[in-house]
Amino acid sequence: MAYFDFTGLDDSIYQYLRYYLGKRRKDATKRDMFNAVSSGIRKYLIDIDIETQQRYRSRDAKRLYYISMEFLTGRLLVNNLINLGIYEKCRRYLGDRGWDLDELAEEEPHPALGNGGLGRLAACFLDSLAGMDMPGFGYGINYDYGLFKQLIVNGYQKEAPDYWPNRSSPWLISRFGEKCMVPVYGRISDTRDSKGDYNPVWENWQLIIGRSSDVLISGYGGRTVNRLRLFSAWASTSFDIRIFNDGDYLKAVEDKIKSETISKILYPSDSKEAGKELRLLQEYFLVSCSVQDIIRIFLEDHDSFDEFPEKVAIQLNDTHPALTVVELMRALIDQQGLEWEKAWGITTATLGYTNHTLLPEALEKWPLSVVEKVVPRHLQLIYEINSRFLESTGKLYPGDPELLERLSIVEEGPEKQIRMAHLAIIGSHSVNGVSRVHSSLVTEQLVPDFYKISPEKFNNKTNGVTPRRWLLSANRGLSGLLCETLGDRWVQDLDRVESIEEHKYDRHFLDRLGEIKRENKEILSSFIKERCYVQVNPDSIFDIHIKRIHEYKRQLLNLMNIIHMYFAIKEDGVTPENPRTFIFAGKAAPGYFIAKLIIKLVHNLGEVINNDPDTRDWLKVVFIPDYRVSLAEKIIPAADVSEQISTAGMEASGTGNMKLAMNGAVTIGTLDGANVEIRDEVGEENIYIFGLTVDQVRKEREIYNPKSYLDSSDALKRVMDALNSDVFCKKEPRIFKPFYENLVLRNDHYLHLADFESYKNQQQTITSDYSKTDSWNVKSLLNIARTGRFSSDRTVREYAENIWHIQPCK
Repeated sequence: MAYFDFTGLDDSIYQYLRYYLGKRRKDATKRDMFNAVSSGIRKYLIDIDIETQQRYRSRDAKRLYYISMEFLTGRLLVNNLINLGIYEKCRRYLGDRGWDLDELAEEEPHPALGNGGLGRLAACFLDSLAGMDMPGFGYGINYDYGLFKQLIVNGYQKEAPDYWPNRSSPWLISRFGEKCMVPVYGRISDTRDSKGDYNPVWENWQLIIGRSSDVLISGYGGRTVNRLRLFSAWASTSFDIRIFNDGDYLKAVEDKIKSETISKILYPSDSKEAGKELRLLQEYFLVSCSVQDIIRIFLEDHDSFDEFPEKVAIQLNDTHPALTVVELMRALIDQQGLEWEKAWGITTATLGYTNHTLLPEALEKWPLSVVEKVVPRHLQLIYEINSRFLESTGKLYPGDPELLERLSIVEEGPEKQIRMAHLAIIGSHSVNGVSRVHSSLVTEQLVPDFYKISPEKFNNKTNGVTPRRWLLSANRGLSGLLCETLGDRWVQDLDRVESIEEHKYDRHFLDRLGEIKRENKEILSSFIKERCYVQVNPDSIFDIHIKRIHEYKRQLLNLMNIIHMYFAIKEDGVTPENPRTFIFAGKAAPGYFIAKLIIKLVHNLGEVINNDPDTRDWLKVVFIPDYRVSLAEKIIPAADVSEQISTAGMEASGTGNMKLAMNGAVTIGTLDGANVEIRDEVGEENIYIFGLTVDQVRKEREIYNPKSYLDSSDALKRVMDALNSDVFCKKEPRIFKPFYENLVLRNDHYLHLADFESYKNQQQTITSDYSKTDSWNVKSLLNIARTGRFSSDRTVREYAENIWHIQPCK
C-alpha cells in the first residue's frame, strides 16, 4: 500500500475548517468533519491521479472510455480509504481526536448518478480497471437529482426529489476550462463545395455548453487513480439581456433554464412528446461531450486519426449512448475532414456495445420526427449508415426484402422509429451479452438476423462485482476471517477464496462463519427496528428480495408463497420448523401501476402477518424504503436466502445474485441470467433451483392456461382467492384484484401460476434444511468459496483481452 502522511491530513482538516468554513475544530459538525477529511483524502488522490496520467501518456497507452447513463458509485470516503490501505489508520487517527470514522461516513450524501444494476456494474468496472492499473475511464452526466427518493405513505410508494449537493461535493473536481460545445435543433442546408461534392451545412442550431467535473476512482493498492468524467449542461449565454431590459424577466432566462434541464435529473419521463425530446437531448448531450473529450485527449499526442482504434476503445453501456456511432462519424467527417469509408472503419473498430436486456420496452426506439427535430444532421447520417448497410447486406442475401426490413435501423410503421440497438450493433465491432444464457438469447431470439450475417461480432461477458466494495468493505466480519485464514491477496484475486473450502469439515470455522452471519443479522435487525418500526428475530431465516420492482422479477411470486405460509399456519395449524423474516427493498417506476401495487401488497401483508398472534412469531414481512448502495451494504451481509426468481429468459444477468452468494447467502432461483453459472460454480446441492427453464417457458406460453394450474392446486387457489378478496385490504376493498385479473384472466405473462408449486416446495425444503446448522453453514461456505468467477476483475480482464485490447500500465 502507498505511504500516507497523516500530518498532511491534519493540516488539510485545519485549513478546510478554518479557511473554507470559518470554524474552529471544536465547533465543527459531523458533516463539516466528513467534508474536511474527504478534502484531505482528495488531495492525496489528486497526487496519484497526476502520476497515473503521466504514466499513461509517457507510454502512449491505449485507453478505454466507458460511456454510461448511470454510475452508481455509492459513498466514496470509506471505499477510498480501503483502496488506499489506510482505513484502520484513519479510524484510529480520528478516534484519538474524538471522532468516529463510521459516523462521519454516514454523513456522506449518496451521489445521485444512477439507479440500479446498470450503474452499479459500471461503478464496479471502474473499480476493477483502476485496481488492475488499466487505463479505463468513465463518461456520464452530473445529475443534480437522481431517479427519485422513495417515501412510503400508508403502504404506497411516493416519489420525492433525490437531490445531492454535487456542486459542493468534496469528490468532484471542476474542469470547467475544458468545455464542450453541443449543437442541437436547427436545420440542414443542402449545399455543394468548390468541387461540386455534396456539403450539408447544419444551420440555426442552438448551442449547449458541457462543463466537466471529475470523480477520482482509486484502485486498490494506491498505485492508480482513474477518472469518472461527468458533464453538466449550461446555456451558451446566461440570458438574453435585451429581453431582460424590456422587463420580461422570466422569458429572459427561459432558454438558460431549458438548456440546463438536460443534466437536472436521471431519466426524465418519456411518456409524453416533450419528455421524449428531453431524454434524447440528454443522451445526445452525453455522447457529444464524451466524443469531443476523447478526440481532444487523443489529439494531444497524435496528429493523425490512423492510430485512433489502436489507442482508443469506447464501450457503449446499453443503448442509451448508441448515438456515439453517429456523433463519432460526424466528428470525423464534418470536423476532421475524413472520407466516409475511412471514418466508418475507424468508428466500427473503436466501438463495442453491451446489451443488457431482452425486454422490448427497454430496447430504445425514438420517433423519427423527434430525432429530426433534435439532431437533424445525425438523422442524415443515420440514413446514410442504414442505406450503405442494407445495400451491402442485400448483395450478400439477394431476394430477401423481409430480412432487410428486419435489419433496418429505421422501423417502418404509422410513425417511423429509429432502432437504437440496431444502430449500436451495426456501428460496433463487438456485441456482447452479460451472461451465458442472455448472450445465447441475444443471438437466438433478440437479433438472430444480425447474428446470421455477422456471427463474429457476438460474444459473452458474464457480469461481475467488485469484492472490495461488496465483501472487504461491506462485510468486515467475513473479510476479516478470510484475511486471517488466507492473507489479503484474495482481495485482488478472488479465486483464492476457494481455499476456504478445505474448512468445510472444520466445526470451529463453521461456527465462526455462523457467528459472523448472526452479528450481521443483529445489525440489520436494529436498523429495521429503527427505520421500519418492526421487531425481527435475528435467529429467523433472513429471506432477502432486493431488486427493482417489476413483474418479471416476480416479487409477487414471493408474496404469493408468503400468503400460502400465512394460511398454512393460521388455518391449517402447521408449525414451521424455523421462523422466517422476508425482507424486500426496491423502487418501482413512478408510472408503473402494478409494480407500485406490489409494494402496497408487501406493506399490507406485513401489517396483517406481523400483528397476528398466530403468525407473528413465525413470519415477519418488512419493506425497507429508498433502496440504495449503502442500504445494500447493510442487507447483503445479513442474508441467509437470496431471492433470484425472475421468469426464465427475462433477466439478462443480475449482479445482486453474485453479491449475495459472495457473502454466503444461498440462492433460490430459476435457471435465468447468471443463476445458471452460479449453479455451475457452487454445485446443485448448494442452490435451490425451481421452475420452468427458458425453453419450457417458450413452449408453455404457446399453450398456457392459467386456470388449469389453479384447478390443480388447492394452496394456489386459496392464495388467489385471497388476492381477489379483502383479506389483506379491508380498509381499501378489492385493491389487489388486479393481481387476480392479470394472473388468472389475462394469461399471466410471467408465469407466476406455472412456477408456484415448484417455488413453494423449494421454500419448504429451505425451511427444513436451515435446521441442520452445520449443513447449512457448509452451503454458505461453499457459496463464498466458489464465487471467485463473479469478481468484476475477471469480467474486466475478459473485456480488456477480447474487446478493448488494453493492457495494465503499472
